[in-house]
Amino acid sequence: MKGFIALEDGTVFEGKSLGIEGEKEGEIVFNTSMAGYQEIMTDPSYKGQIVTMTYPLIGNYGVNAEDVESGSPKVEGFIAREFSKIASNFRAQDDLLHYLKKHNIIALEEVDTRALTKHIRVRGAMKAVISTMDQDITCLINKAKESQGIMGRDLVKEVTCDAPYVYGEGQRSEVRGQRSDKNLELTTPTCPDEEQSVKNGVSSFPRPSSLVPLPSDLRVVVMDFGVKLNILRLLKKIGCHVIVVPAHAKAEEVLAQSPDGVLLSNGPGDPEGIPYAIGEIRKLIGKVPIFGICLGQQLLGLAYGGRTYKLKFGHRGANQPIKELATGKVYITSENHGFAVDLDSIKDQPVRATHINLNDNTIEGLEHEVYPIFSVQYHPEASPGPHDSYGLFAKFKDMMLDFKQMRL
Repeated sequence: MKGFIALEDGTVFEGKSLGIEGEKEGEIVFNTSMAGYQEIMTDPSYKGQIVTMTYPLIGNYGVNAEDVESGSPKVEGFIAREFSKIASNFRAQDDLLHYLKKHNIIALEEVDTRALTKHIRVRGAMKAVISTMDQDITCLINKAKESQGIMGRDLVKEVTCDAPYVYGEGQRSEVRGQRSDKNLELTTPTCPDEEQSVKNGVSSFPRPSSLVPLPSDLRVVVMDFGVKLNILRLLKKIGCHVIVVPAHAKAEEVLAQSPDGVLLSNGPGDPEGIPYAIGEIRKLIGKVPIFGICLGQQLLGLAYGGRTYKLKFGHRGANQPIKELATGKVYITSENHGFAVDLDSIKDQPVRATHINLNDNTIEGLEHEVYPIFSVQYHPEASPGPHDSYGLFAKFKDMMLDFKQMRL
């Protein structure tokens, strides 16, 4: 069965459908990761996007119940040169094709992904339609032109949790690649599925003793703009009691949890599309230590009174070089974002850049010079990607401990 990707500039790419019929609109983007396709598909930051994988063979190690970053895939469509028809890995519990069909994700292979990626690099990320139903090229191009796009759109409301909940890991293996003690069901991951666990404001996943805070635990409130599960896992690993609240939570509700720190999570789309969050974040400045990740940094930039702007084709991959300005060290990081903060536009707050992207010199890290607040544009939690920046979670912990000591 044929399938097509039609771009708003009139360019069309043809491919072969994997058997999932349908049609979706979204922003066409590319990801340069060689592995980690399951984490990419389930990353809520990809809501509203059709993802092209530049690596030519995707799916050879299958899928499992542990390598998920949310309860289900969030991509609008998935494109590769070739999808593996077999899964060969001791951790595999299913193959990628069945996984895509089960979640009704439109996927095309035999696409010239090199030409598509080069086109996006030259012309920029743009509105697109992926379809296995409509064979009328002119009609598809018009659909792409008339599609909603992501500028000014609130995609966060489609991926945030419905109500506050306390995070706990259940029986998940602590080490990637380690076989779990139990035979996990792919449809019931041991990580909490935010779409199922918070409908009544409480978690429906198993409630281990880790959900009861120890006296030594630091209380962290995560503002969920589309949080990846590995952020929550790493917060637990450094000894935090993690409370997740919806994106629309008021600052007063956040502070009512008596947090030692607040984490502003990653998420999809245009940061200016969620003005309700910007005002609440502004109220938190100076009240509590804050750590922003990806969209969290962009929202902080707007809360500081600055501006954000759209990148031509964004940073998406697990091999992005980031320079730490204070030391000159270069970290290889995982990234997934299409917007950046304009540091020069921040006039009212004493904020400095801490990191830059070596590919285009865009701002990758910010730190407040008065209050205990810092942020990064990349993903220190990886998943997928290198673990170079795990230490930022320890930095957040130290910041919270210092702030807590000052208040005693």
